[in-house]
Amino acid sequence: MNETTAWLQVPPATPDDNARQAAEARQANLTKPPGALGRLEETAIRLASLQGTGRPCVDRVSISVFAADHGVATEGISAFPQAVTAEMLKNFARGGAAISVLARELGAELEVMNLGTVNDTGPLEGIVSLRLGPGTANLCREPAMGEQQLARALHAGRMAAERARLGGAQLFIGGEMGIGNTTTAAALACALLNAPPALLAGPGTGLNAQGVARKTEVIRQALDRHSEHHGTLLEALRRLGGFEIAALAGSYMACAHMGLPVLVDGFISSVAALTAARLCPGAESWFLFSHTSAEPGHRTVLDALDAQPLLDLGMRLGEGSGAAVAVPLLRMACALHNDMATFAEAGVSVKDA
Repeated sequence: MNETTAWLQVPPATPDDNARQAAEARQANLTKPPGALGRLEETAIRLASLQGTGRPCVDRVSISVFAADHGVATEGISAFPQAVTAEMLKNFARGGAAISVLARELGAELEVMNLGTVNDTGPLEGIVSLRLGPGTANLCREPAMGEQQLARALHAGRMAAERARLGGAQLFIGGEMGIGNTTTAAALACALLNAPPALLAGPGTGLNAQGVARKTEVIRQALDRHSEHHGTLLEALRRLGGFEIAALAGSYMACAHMGLPVLVDGFISSVAALTAARLCPGAESWFLFSHTSAEPGHRTVLDALDAQPLLDLGMRLGEGSGAAVAVPLLRMACALHNDMATFAEAGVSVKDA
């Protein structure tokens, strides 16, 4: 670890236990049987602890989407051509992507960053260009990133989280977009979990069975090439990760440092969350998990994080879209917690002992 990544050693903030206890006490006195609202109660209490208040709120949401290309796409592991990444950045700029629509509906702040595409988009209104290179190198043949590229990608995530915090965000969502990134995420997860490629490889953007088999073999080759480095976290991320996965991990760690709750999206975002939790033990205390992706490897990653997602809608889009869809559920949990009457306020008899 050099001076450019020394910030990773900062310990995570500690959730507020007094706020948690106050929220639990309020839930126990609301006009309902204990536990009647199920995980909505648990979610409100968890948010209270993370926000340090007995009355949690997620009105102000910040969404950062990181986009980048992947050299491994040349191995034929995607149903879509690599040009789609740059084309989607133009779609983001026009406000036509799914996350653009969802952010508008939520009244959320949306920031999109181009970390490096094969096809240079040129300046795009509303897109932050950080361009660390024309995508990563092919992880089947060489390390995906250089050391400085990795440090800059992590730092890009850190800066996005800090901008969200300075902007008054009460919740942070990280999203990603990049052709080939389910292959990259699966390879990194295999290294972190010592899992076989067949367990983590899935259809991504729509591969058939033959395509998934090819993808599995490509991941196996990449793991074999970099096998000596699986046990070194930053080196595994450098060799097997992507610009946007590193940026997501950096943003999640920075949120944990600052005490800003994170709502994690799907498979790729969860691999980044797993990476962040390994690099910064305790960071996972600040993570809420939005949904279970249709990507088959997601369940394995969620289990490794001991995560219980809020939704299971068969989504597999990325962009932070599944997390955005879960925000209204968090808002309802907070509204119920904050605005329901207590037994005393409503003049309702309490349960007999």
